[in-house]
Amino acid sequence: MLPATLRPASVDASFRRYLRIDSATGASRIVMDAPPDKENCQPFVQVQGLMAAAGLNVPQILDWDAPGGFMLLSDLGPQTLIERLHPDHPQAACDWYRQASDVLLAWQQSSRPDVLPAYDHTLLRRELALFPDWYLARHRAVTLDAQQRQTLASAFDAIVADNLAAPRVYVHRDFMTRNLMPPTAGTGEQRLGVLDFQDAVYGPITYDIASLLRDAFISWEEEFVIDITVRYWEKARKAGLLGARSASGWGEDFGAFYRSVEWMGLQRHLKIAGIFARLTLRDGKPRYLADTPRFIGYIRASAHRYRQLGPLLKMLDQIEGTEPVTGLAYGRV
Repeated sequence: MLPATLRPASVDASFRRYLRIDSATGASRIVMDAPPDKENCQPFVQVQGLMAAAGLNVPQILDWDAPGGFMLLSDLGPQTLIERLHPDHPQAACDWYRQASDVLLAWQQSSRPDVLPAYDHTLLRRELALFPDWYLARHRAVTLDAQQRQTLASAFDAIVADNLAAPRVYVHRDFMTRNLMPPTAGTGEQRLGVLDFQDAVYGPITYDIASLLRDAFISWEEEFVIDITVRYWEKARKAGLLGARSASGWGEDFGAFYRSVEWMGLQRHLKIAGIFARLTLRDGKPRYLADTPRFIGYIRASAHRYRQLGPLLKMLDQIEGTEPVTGLAYGRV
């Protein structure tokens, strides 16, 4: 390694840092700096092995100083997938999203129970609590009254119940275009690379496809989202991931599957609104909060579509000072 070439590689929302360094052969490597008192690298190592065994293109672990919290990784390139995309050009993005869906399916097909932590009722609830604790109470400085607390509790009950009805697979938990890497020219690699997988769990099959298409940092028109989702659903059904006649009916009814993807997305969007507020207020990283309106928009659009979530939408409109949503496709169900 050539120490003089050490330079920042990317910014992370956690306490990890990623640095790029050149080797004497001319190839670059990634140094992960994960302070042991703040970050546990063991899950990264475990999930890296699972993904590599499933045929995914993930960074190779070249060296690991566990006591010091340093890891030397292969470099999947300098550009993330989101840098190749523009929301005004969905046709140019379509092939990338189909590739990403195939990567996701390969990961899900390798799933086995009792290997990764369970994405269970407790974890889903703990994540949802970030929204009232950090976004509402600390960022918006809102004190909910008794009726608002009940509205939120009822919505959370419904969301978690729907989430837990999904078939279980390996869940990346942040499967989005900032964590996917286009192949680097000249390397011979043709697969998308996958990063930031250390928080993987075993949970709802709907989570990662919702994460991919309702991205934290880029949004698409619903026609595009449905097109990619239905292609994914067809392949997941053929792979037996949904069950030929599951209790949910997803194996026969794309509409039922899409509904549950939206409800899974609701859990993620509420969680991330809270996380982005926490990153700003606790960790001094305000840049993430700039994307919060995207998540509030996702939440309001989904809540408008389903009558059961009408009280949640009304409460959010009161807090955000926004107008009721009108004119969405499909009306309300």
